[in-house]
Parts: sequence; C-alpha cells; structure tokens
Amino acid sequence: MKNNFETCKRFTGYKPCYPDHNCWVDGCKDHLEMGTKILIINLDAMGDVLMTTAQLPLLKKKYPESTIYWITLKNAFGLLLNNPLLDKVYVYDFESLSILENIKFDLVMNVDKSQRSSAILMKMNSKEKLGFGLSENGKIIPMNKGAEYNYLLGMDDHLKFKVNQRLGQEYLAETFNLDYERTGYTFEFTDDEKQFIANYKKEVGILDSDEVIGFNTGCSELYPNKKMTIEQHVALIDKFLSFNRFKIVLLGGPEDAERNKAIESHFPGRIINTPNNDGIRKGACYESIPQLIITGDSFGMHLAIALKKYVIAWFGLSCWTEIDLYDRGIKLYPEGLFCAPCWKKKCPYNLECIQMIDLERMVSETVKYFDERK
Repeated sequence: MKNNFETCKRFTGYKPCYPDHNCWVDGCKDHLEMGTKILIINLDAMGDVLMTTAQLPLLKKKYPESTIYWITLKNAFGLLLNNPLLDKVYVYDFESLSILENIKFDLVMNVDKSQRSSAILMKMNSKEKLGFGLSENGKIIPMNKGAEYNYLLGMDDHLKFKVNQRLGQEYLAETFNLDYERTGYTFEFTDDEKQFIANYKKEVGILDSDEVIGFNTGCSELYPNKKMTIEQHVALIDKFLSFNRFKIVLLGGPEDAERNKAIESHFPGRIINTPNNDGIRKGACYESIPQLIITGDSFGMHLAIALKKYVIAWFGLSCWTEIDLYDRGIKLYPEGLFCAPCWKKKCPYNLECIQMIDLERMVSETVKYFDERK
C-alpha cells in the first residue's frame, strides 16, 4: 500500500476510514483517487441551481476521475443532497469559504453573473477559472472565451429577448468548455423519501392508477408576475373536475400558502392542498406525485423538469427559448406580444402576457396527454 491517503476521497484526517486501519501510518487500505478537483459556484435562484445540475453528467464525461464540490445558498442546499455526481456540497458561509480557500483546485466554475459569486471565484486557488469573475475595479467580467456569449446575453436585451434561440443548457456548457449534450437535470430521492411519498399517497387517497394533475400556483416574490391569477386557477380546476376523471393537487412553498388556501376554498373536499412549510425536500416529494404539472416559469417548473414530469409551462416575462422540457411537455407563450419577454419586476402595461394565457389549450393538452397514456 502506498502512503497516498492525501489524494484519497475517503480520507478526512478526522477519523479512520476503516475501524481496523491507520491510513496515516500504513497508507490507504482502499484508495479512491480524487482526480480532477472541481468547484461549482452557484448561488443564484433555486431553479437555476437545478438547471446547472444538467452539466454534471457532461463534467463527469470529460473528467471521469474527479471530485466535484458545489457551494450554494442554504435555501438550495437540499436540492443537491443525495446527488450521486457530487462529492461535497457547501452552504455559503464563512466556514465553508475558509475551507474552500485552502483547497488547491484544478478547475473552478462560476455560474452566476453576480459580484458575490464572482468574488468567490477570484479568491479560489485554482489552475483554471471559468465563467464569471471580477475585474480589479469590481466589475463582472467573463473569464474565458466560452463565457462570452453567456455574458453578452446579460448586456444586450435585443440579443437575449429577440435573437437568441439557444437553450440555457447549451450556452452554459459552452461557458464551462464542455461539449453540449442534452442531458437532464440530476435529482435523486432517498429511500426514506420514497417511502414518505408512498405513505402520503395512501394518506390522501391517491392510487397509482389515478390521473393526477399538479398545479404550481405561485412563484418567488422577486418576480411576482410569474403566476396566473387565482381566478384563472379556479377556472381551470373547475373544468378539470367536470370531467369526473382527474385528481387535483396544489403545490407550492411558504409564499404560496394563502394563495393555495384561497383556491382550495372554492373546492372544499374535492382537491388536495399539499403542505407548504415542510421544506424543499418534502416539497419535491409532493411534486413527485402528479404525472402532469401546470406551472409558470418558476422554481416549481424546474423541479417538475428534474422529476421528469410532463410539464405544461406558460411564459410571459421570462425567456421561453432558453428552457428545455426534454420532450416532456409544451411551452405556452404570448406570441406577437411586443413587450414579451421583458424580465421586469413591475409591468408598465396591463399584464397582457397573463391575460393571454390559453386556458383552453391547457385543458386540451392535459386531456390529450392522459388519453395517450392509456
């Protein structure tokens, strides 16, 4: 045995890898090479974090012998747990930064065009840095040629809103010098979570044979106009219930609790309003139950994509061309509306993009999907 514990994934220096073996004295008992050490910096919205997981298979293909670290915000930490392609996930805080700054990486990749994430990239000790960093004047800049198109999308509204037809996954792979392939998001439930899902379905009376429609009713408070009105949700649900065929499940986070309660009040005892405050992993468990999800462009949409659901997604202020549903759904958007997309937090007009949502098509596409599953 060689004394090569320093480059072994199993060795921590805190306790023995195996109870009967001293790696420090005797070298590795079962060496697992760290290989290329990679850090991903991704502190943006939770949906963006899920999107970035689609790059992990590409990274593992390019660097099959590698150790992949990821630093993210506390609210997104749960999305990365139990991911078989990640070795270590850090929550953004002083302790994590102190540890990461002492690791000599081969590659650090920053997804986010923000000063905070770019500053982290610049502080890391790495042979190569990709994505976005900070200039000496504190300005966000692309670190490599592959990041330039991604960078320009943030600088040129015409390019982003009217010209670009490339998927976000495609130009993110280019940002990281990876060969783009249409790989999906990576998200895995634990065995305990799978049992929780089975138990919850039994509790609320959902059978495997039931046709279940999930509604992600809300969105983040940062962009409040990424959701349909309560009235639109009520009209859709009323139509679906008239078929005497579907079960309806309301989904969402803490910010959607009052909204979902208002929707549920129109259908007492007839629909299932899942808990909103059980945390992100439990929220994913609830969202795994429907076969089809109706949603705006929100974290809930990205979670549905990660869970490989059939997705009917509507878009207004955000860029529909960048989203890949992986042939499991349809995208509805306001064709011909001059102001869409816009990425505005407040609409200067009359929320025409929400008024233009085609509810009848949502119904017909849903019925078509379930009919074709038979």
